[in-house]
Amino acid sequence: MTYEITAEQIEIPQDDATPMAAYLARPQGSGDYPLVLVGAELWGLTNEVRAVVRDVAALGYVAIAPNLYHRSGPETSTGMEESDANRAHAFELLGRLTRDGVEADLRAAADHARAHAGAGDRTGMLGFSLGGHVTYFAATRLPLHAAAIYYPGWLPDAGTALSVPEPLLAATSRITARLALFFTGQDHIIDADQRDRIGAALSAAGVRHDVVVYPQARHAFFFPGRDVYDKQAAEDSWRRVRDLFAAELRAS
Repeated sequence: MTYEITAEQIEIPQDDATPMAAYLARPQGSGDYPLVLVGAELWGLTNEVRAVVRDVAALGYVAIAPNLYHRSGPETSTGMEESDANRAHAFELLGRLTRDGVEADLRAAADHARAHAGAGDRTGMLGFSLGGHVTYFAATRLPLHAAAIYYPGWLPDAGTALSVPEPLLAATSRITARLALFFTGQDHIIDADQRDRIGAALSAAGVRHDVVVYPQARHAFFFPGRDVYDKQAAEDSWRRVRDLFAAELRAS
């Protein structure tokens, strides 16, 4: 079933920082819909991320993607085009993120969606690349029921994004959600050793999870219009995301 939706850019007030921009979509009409947080790539709230938010809402969820860079100023609210200069700037913004700040932002986005958009208690998250990293982090801090994680960088080793002061993998035992992780065989960021270490940590912690590797796909394969887009991998992974959310977020 596909739902007619409404979508809008919003601002969520913050007590200790500038208001946080977010993109929110939900099915039209009344109803109590499960909530799905969406974690953006390094580039922030781009049109591609907004399209994913709308696609999630069309499946029957309240979906919201918060701008985690908002503490660096309101100019970060609309995302960045991909370029070498913007990549360098985005890594500067990334370096300012903190675990406590990101957790507070995700909770604020969830609270807003419940208070103003009819989201229910059952919560999932979906994220791509940096957003996949953030989604893994969220699963260690928030009471998620399901998390779909696309090519998450920087999990096994300390020093980048939220893997400070120790790798995020060290917190795996805190995860209670069911996870689906999507990797590629031609990834310039995540190699087979990292994939194996992530899978081993999840298995050792008893986390329910599925690891899917697309051998011929490359990092960032999900989004159409890019030279790395892999239609078969994108469609197969999206089917798995739909099944995961249906099983875990619509459970009684």
